[in-house]
Amino acid sequence: MGTKINDFIPFINENTGKLILTIFRIAAISGLGYWLLDSIRKQSGVLLCWALSFIFAGALGNIIDSIFYGVLFSDSNGQIAQFFPEKGYAPLFYGHVVDMLQFPLVEWTWPSWLPYIGGKDYLFFQYIFNIADTAISTGVAILIFFNKKIFG
Repeated sequence: MGTKINDFIPFINENTGKLILTIFRIAAISGLGYWLLDSIRKQSGVLLCWALSFIFAGALGNIIDSIFYGVLFSDSNGQIAQFFPEKGYAPLFYGHVVDMLQFPLVEWTWPSWLPYIGGKDYLFFQYIFNIADTAISTGVAILIFFNKKIFG
């Protein structure tokens, strides 16, 4: 599970923070969708449209997960989630983002004679990443790397 709003603002409980984040996401994607449509209408450059499309698609994926996933699926912690259970694990607007991937490539134990890390297990590429966040990051990277070409 990732960082939550109440990790930064402790007087907000977790459910209120989740609702605030979901509402913020909806507002942000509405503005982003308007920007994308306006860019297409004005026939802005291809790079801007691609970048905004990546960002929009990733944000939409995260919103769909956070709004509907808790209602449509049962809890998947340590088990396979059930689609359309009698009762989902969370109400509408309180679901978790779930499109995660992990590619652990190699696992080993460090030799015990190494200082600090000796005897500890290591999993190369242990990080889990989110497909939607990858799309958002790709769109932002396009905006950053090609900003002079996009914005003149």
